[in-house]
Amino acid sequence: MIAHLKGREKALEAFGWTGRKAEWIALVCLHSGVFTRAQWARFMDAHPEQVRRGVHGLIAERVASEETEPGVAGMGRVGRIFARPVYRALGAEHIRHRRGASTEVLLRRLLSLDYVIEHTDLPWLPTEQEKVSAFEALGIERSLLPVRVYRGAARTTRRYFPVKLPVALDSARALFVYADPGHDTSTALRSWGSAHRGLWRALRGLGRSVEVVAVARTARELERARRVTRGWSEPGGPGESEVGAAEELARIERAILKGAVHILEEFGGLQAALKRSVALEEQARRRGGRGSIDRGAAWRTERLARVRYR
Repeated sequence: MIAHLKGREKALEAFGWTGRKAEWIALVCLHSGVFTRAQWARFMDAHPEQVRRGVHGLIAERVASEETEPGVAGMGRVGRIFARPVYRALGAEHIRHRRGASTEVLLRRLLSLDYVIEHTDLPWLPTEQEKVSAFEALGIERSLLPVRVYRGAARTTRRYFPVKLPVALDSARALFVYADPGHDTSTALRSWGSAHRGLWRALRGLGRSVEVVAVARTARELERARRVTRGWSEPGGPGESEVGAAEELARIERAILKGAVHILEEFGGLQAALKRSVALEEQARRRGGRGSIDRGAAWRTERLARVRYR
């Protein structure tokens, strides 16, 4: 039994799914909406032929599809559970996981699921409403939660935890997972951290330990994530650096990766730009003070390690 599903998998009995299979489908729907056959095999401890039959069964029931993702190699076909009645039964009818997404979002969802299926015992908060309710129950105001505002002709909508990454919470610890789909720089990770900083401070003020795990595919992405997340746990580390300094660091990183000589020349050339980036990091550390989080780490996926953009 997977505790954080809170028995929701039993609602899938109406579709003929029970036991471990019902748990698998509930996990996919609530955490990603998409999956690979390798992930199914790992969770179910199943032979590839059993997985093949299972996937084809969902397709025949018209609740899922399986396609090759254009522009991506090394992961085979990707399954997607799209049937609204399935999500409705789980109490998540309007979750965006059932819809198609960009390649970047798709990889982020798969990486998130990969971490969750290896840590199903953690007290995950799968949906936006569960996350918001859990933190409000601690007395944390919504103004401290990461949010994205969508303005339409008729109304304005606020989406909390808009990147839809895994969060686990218990009486002692809050765990936040970041999934890196293969960005060229750490800008997206730093931006995500900035959006959560108010929440992290509030949690630590309430005596909760705050931990961040960055999920990555390659050694380069892993080391970059490890450096950033560990920096957030250091007193006065990069996690507390001013927005302007963080943006300047990101600009230097992008210029080096892309070989943008005209930007590097603004800093006096490559070597001068490297020295400037080191100086910015040291400047942040010298300011002292408390780090943003208690612990930062990186976790490398095995099943998606060979995924590459074409």
